[in-house]
Amino acid sequence: MNSPDTRTLPPGPLEISLLRVTYLRGPNMWTYTPVIEAWLDLGVLEAWPSNLQPGFVDRLLSVLPQVAAHHCSPGVPHGFEQRLREGTWMGHVLEHVIIELLEMSGLEAGFGQTRETTQSGTYRMVFRVPDETVGRTALVSGLALLHAVINRQPFEVEPELAKIRKAIDEYYLGPSTAHIVASAKKRKIPHIRLNQGNLVQLGYGALQNRIWTAETDLTSAIAEGIAGNKDLTKSLLRSCGVPVPYGEVVNSVDEAVAAADDIGLPVVIKPRDGNRGRGVMLNLRSLDEVRAAYPVARAEDPDVIVEEFIEGDEHRVLVVGGKVVAVARGESAWVTADGTSTIVQLVDAQLNCDPRRGNADIHPLETLQPRTNRVILANLQRQQLTPDSVPEAGHRVLIIANGNHAIECTDTIHPEVAHLCTLAARVVGLDIAGIDLVCKDVSQPLEARGGAVVEVNAGPSLLMHLKPAEGKPQPVGDAIVSHLFPEGQRGRIPIVGVSGSEGTTQIARLVAWLMQLSGVRVGVACGDGLFVGTRQLEAGDCAHWEPGQRLLINRNVEAAVFENGPMSLLTEGLAYDRCWVGIVTDSKPVPGLDEQLMTEPEHRFKILRTQVDVVVETGAAVLHATDDTVLDMARLCDGDVLLYAADGRHPALIAHREAGGRALYIDSGQLVRAHDGREIDRLHLERDLSDAAAALPVEVLLASVGAAWALGLDTQLIRTALDTYGTAQARTIVIA
Repeated sequence: MNSPDTRTLPPGPLEISLLRVTYLRGPNMWTYTPVIEAWLDLGVLEAWPSNLQPGFVDRLLSVLPQVAAHHCSPGVPHGFEQRLREGTWMGHVLEHVIIELLEMSGLEAGFGQTRETTQSGTYRMVFRVPDETVGRTALVSGLALLHAVINRQPFEVEPELAKIRKAIDEYYLGPSTAHIVASAKKRKIPHIRLNQGNLVQLGYGALQNRIWTAETDLTSAIAEGIAGNKDLTKSLLRSCGVPVPYGEVVNSVDEAVAAADDIGLPVVIKPRDGNRGRGVMLNLRSLDEVRAAYPVARAEDPDVIVEEFIEGDEHRVLVVGGKVVAVARGESAWVTADGTSTIVQLVDAQLNCDPRRGNADIHPLETLQPRTNRVILANLQRQQLTPDSVPEAGHRVLIIANGNHAIECTDTIHPEVAHLCTLAARVVGLDIAGIDLVCKDVSQPLEARGGAVVEVNAGPSLLMHLKPAEGKPQPVGDAIVSHLFPEGQRGRIPIVGVSGSEGTTQIARLVAWLMQLSGVRVGVACGDGLFVGTRQLEAGDCAHWEPGQRLLINRNVEAAVFENGPMSLLTEGLAYDRCWVGIVTDSKPVPGLDEQLMTEPEHRFKILRTQVDVVVETGAAVLHATDDTVLDMARLCDGDVLLYAADGRHPALIAHREAGGRALYIDSGQLVRAHDGREIDRLHLERDLSDAAAALPVEVLLASVGAAWALGLDTQLIRTALDTYGTAQARTIVIA
């Protein structure tokens, strides 16, 4: 495709047709993470790769210049531009366009593949994306951009980016939660999103913990209630020796004036329950200012607090698990007049232009609205100004005095101040707390400079520590994950996955029985139904993604077994990210694969290898040695490999044993386990098995015992399980 073509494109408009779009939610034949898989019909564009369309490459790079720098298959910067100029098909171009749009919208995409199917002109195009709605939005935007470039039409990228960012804001995790999840991924701790918001499970089954932004399932509801009552919080802190400002709760303007007079000016007025500085008026130096400030706080909460004003800067100290992990210092928001602009115009030009300000969750600071924000209006009134005032050039105007934590100063906090902050969190009872303190110098003890703790917040925002205006971002997510999962813990239960088409349901049930006798409560998602221990939660075929997720969410599940058919792997992906044992029984065709254009042995290899790809390094793959396609998967396993076959003389089995591997086979009516060229033990198929176990195909017994061996179950337990198999079904309780 290096030579230009003098042919002319057919009359337009020319478009790529979307045949189907599938969201693969778990590990799949493409990658370990969720992806959108789109089937594309290039139509006449199959004959028009990028180098044969006059001016196409230059038009694309003028609209989306960043895409040129993608590495692509050459593996070097600008490798994709090289591919474009040499010639590549439009499905591949669309893949890179979508990845770039996602990256520009703030998501790390970074992975995509495009492969032609057995039908000429039809391609499977995939790209990584953590949310289906976000992915579908990016797919539509990418198609629109590519169609515009192909048909020489103008195109604006920013409106499409706005659509994707809106989808991210509405459907994906908020930035604080996403940061914690990213920290969990670094520790190889799995996660499951439990709702369309920020409720996320870290870990599986009985070893899980949950987060809701910066709250965890260790966060006490009582403590959260205390933190929401600022007056009660101060009372408890004062009783434990934490310095707090004196204050009173009032319910009228007259009470506020009387309290201010009693406390002594200057004072602060704020709602008893509020956040992000809403309704807080500082440094009120006259009773008239108190009267004007009261309704501002009253609009946020019926109960209003009047308290003494503490000189100094506002600081937010993040305490996690009894330790200070981050400190941010606040700054007041001011504008400097130019003599021609109104206050509203100055705020937009000097403050709201800050990329950290906005109204979405991704912004650590809020957009300032001088016309509607009661605190700003009150501050302007105190300076004898309105939103439409035009101050003299050079005049500085205070817009808002608090709620603008922006300067990172974790390393400067004095040990005594840190102690008081952790004490404040313990007194309230919060495992994660945002401590608001006011002091002139956080590097000095509070008492020495007259500082005080003014609030304790449950569910504190993390953005100020992740996106400070000055200083380095702090790894607060790492601290939260370490708080929930101490070193060495990953929240992982033993998981066994069974893939193939023959005997997989029977293997899943028998393996579960073997594990159950080891003393753990086992969940099973298979063709017979959904089970936890001796209870059947659902009848019918549960060998797919959704029932599997239900097992992993269930706190009663201490180990789990999943049956994963080829069609489920192809159209949904695995319900789990990694497993201890992965069993593959065979690679025979199954109904539905033809419609998916997966007709060849290499296609089935690509599908079923997913089960082997996810085996952990300390785990094992259990593979049927007589199926060459399955046998070839041994090279892909990160852990150990166990081979099984009814015939112990099978060449692959012999070679594996000679290489020091573990193998299972049948010899003289006995199930033999062999390792490193020697026999470990033998099970007599007639004498040592229950009637139910003896009725199973020998390949089912071999695969199941192989899984038990890989899990480290001892010989006597395996014998007992095979001798008692069948009682499991008899004892099953069906829940209607």
